[in-house]
Amino acid sequence: MLKSVKLSIIMGLKLYLLLKVNQDYYFKVREDKKERVDNFLKHSLSSFSRNFIQQLIESKKVTVNTRVVKRSYSLKKGDKVRVIIPSPPLLTVPAEPIPLDIIWEDNDLLVVNKPSGMVVHPTSYRQKGTLVNALLYHTHSLSKLSGPLRRGIVHRLDKDTSGALVVAKNDLTHIALTAQFKKREVKKVYLALVRGKPSHKEGLINLRIGRSPKSGIKMVREGKLAREALTRYKTLKEWGKWSLIQLHPLTGRTHQIRVHLQSINCFLLGDHLYGGKKRREFPLPLQRAMLHSKSLGFFHPKSGEWMEFEAPLPNDMKAIIKFLENHLATDSHR
Repeated sequence: MLKSVKLSIIMGLKLYLLLKVNQDYYFKVREDKKERVDNFLKHSLSSFSRNFIQQLIESKKVTVNTRVVKRSYSLKKGDKVRVIIPSPPLLTVPAEPIPLDIIWEDNDLLVVNKPSGMVVHPTSYRQKGTLVNALLYHTHSLSKLSGPLRRGIVHRLDKDTSGALVVAKNDLTHIALTAQFKKREVKKVYLALVRGKPSHKEGLINLRIGRSPKSGIKMVREGKLAREALTRYKTLKEWGKWSLIQLHPLTGRTHQIRVHLQSINCFLLGDHLYGGKKRREFPLPLQRAMLHSKSLGFFHPKSGEWMEFEAPLPNDMKAIIKFLENHLATDSHR
């Protein structure tokens, strides 16, 4: 496995150097299927965020067959796409003395227990109070591959989602961890409190999802832009119409867990986007979507050793479980 980790680092480093040296990228569409140009470039230039790619399109840095296009433009087989990446402006993110709940730390990486309500990295509407601001105060060693706004960030959790998240302290660690995520070697386990009961107590959800053509935020099931998405699930407990479900996503699509839960008639408590019409039905007030990254496992980029870390259940989810245990009888068959 150590050889595999080293190979991932070498391959990733070559790609990184290529991306840093060249500022113009050229692609030829080879598949005979219609795809939005922004989705095509998100897959082709995975080192850049969707938001950055859309900004390039809006600023006329993307052409198809030498013509400027909108991000909704549908590509056809044979189209030639050119992308101009301008030199990035010098950006600085302030370090802030925000407490961190660190589960593990060494010279190459650290694993944090991210609290609910904390955004992972600065955005156009929030420059302070993020995990990156806290990390910059904690250590001067953070990878730079994701740019100045995302120092050290290999993967993300939604603002509402709490739990385990790994951070890279140097570029080689970042490359190796990214390769493991792409090859589906990272083990991710989540806990979700939901309204509803799956028809089967455990199983595999194999349902393609993609970004909604009508909304830039929501994801939808199937459709022309959908990509493969796999999630294993297991019902841990039921209280009437409420359930505690453990989920193991095998792929990493945006909002994958929330959309897959919806597909088995389970709606994440407190989720304003996918919670359904009855999302306010729960008898207690809910301040966020009740989703927690329980554990995270991966091969250490330097030693090749398998490592697995667990983040304790947050107090708000504990309180809901305690309420359900005290007020609703657990199903007799459990």
